[in-house]
Amino acid sequence: MTQPSALSWRRLVALCRKESYEIIRDPSSIIIAFVLPVILLVIFGYGVNLDSSAIRIGLLVEDGGVEAARFAATLAATPNLDTRRSTSRPEVEHWLVTGEVRGFVILPPDFSARLARPGTTAPVQLVTDGAEPNTASFVAAYVDGAWAAWSQQRLADRGVDARPAIETIPRYWFNSAAISRHFIVPGSIAVIMTIIGALLTSLVVAREWERGTMEALLSTPVTRSEFLLSKIIPYYALGMAAMLLCLTVSVLLLGVPFRGSLLLLLVFATLFLGSSLGLGLLLSTIMRNQFNAAQAALNAAFLPATMLSGFIYEIAGMPLPIRIATYLVPARYFVEALQTLFQAGFVGAVLLRDFLCLAASAVFFLGITALRTRKRLD
Repeated sequence: MTQPSALSWRRLVALCRKESYEIIRDPSSIIIAFVLPVILLVIFGYGVNLDSSAIRIGLLVEDGGVEAARFAATLAATPNLDTRRSTSRPEVEHWLVTGEVRGFVILPPDFSARLARPGTTAPVQLVTDGAEPNTASFVAAYVDGAWAAWSQQRLADRGVDARPAIETIPRYWFNSAAISRHFIVPGSIAVIMTIIGALLTSLVVAREWERGTMEALLSTPVTRSEFLLSKIIPYYALGMAAMLLCLTVSVLLLGVPFRGSLLLLLVFATLFLGSSLGLGLLLSTIMRNQFNAAQAALNAAFLPATMLSGFIYEIAGMPLPIRIATYLVPARYFVEALQTLFQAGFVGAVLLRDFLCLAASAVFFLGITALRTRKRLD
């Protein structure tokens, strides 16, 4: 068998056309590239919500005094609380056990009387569901805020200046509305690009072996570079089309603002696709079985991109060994670049670091794939 040394553009175009026909004739590839991204973006955009919306709590007022009624009204007027009145302690405890409420507040019978006595405290009982620590913290914070607002208003009604000496006014940069969708959706694009890059390409070489067409390719003058490029170029075009689709859906349908450069976005998508395509082809070359290659891609690419990239779970809160492992996940840098471009625009120090890491990752995976690809049957 002759081994041509020069790359033939005619052969490369023919191979790319062949691979493109296989993509078009395979409905699963089209669904994964163009239907699945929209479904996932809608799920992440509307289904995954980290915002603290109105939390339902129970309220039992055992005191018929005016002060108890005013505090109950303050709780009911708190926008982050959905107050549900009860008539007995067993009832509010049952609500908490069954998950109907996330906590409950009890005003004891002597609440108003204790407030009327100088130097006497009037305790309020707050019980929260500790099974969800974050939600329990939100409930405690909202009730404390309602208590502070009620106390200030009570002092103001008595003519006492209740304004604090120092007033803190928070200001949010980049995501001024503090909407979690603006943070989650850009990161979810990295997961979608991982599916297109790694999972789809993990099947292409294995499919050639299973169908018996690899032997026919090895008997032709096709070089290793032509063979690899013919597998990369069509899926790169597919990935970039999916990237533009994700951008359109994110901005127009989900309302996520994009403040960066479209050219930079395409550059980072190209580098990340280099890593994903290289990893998928590497697994497909080693496994030579579509099922095994897909399972390997799921564990080596998709799960790390979901769990260790930081698009949902904060990396700073992970144990030290896991934080170190995240530096080896290309999706970490792509998620950071996407969130920067969407929310902040151009931040040179952050984007330069992500660019260099993604470029090194793409060179590594594509280089390893080229070294592992041989024009032999063994």
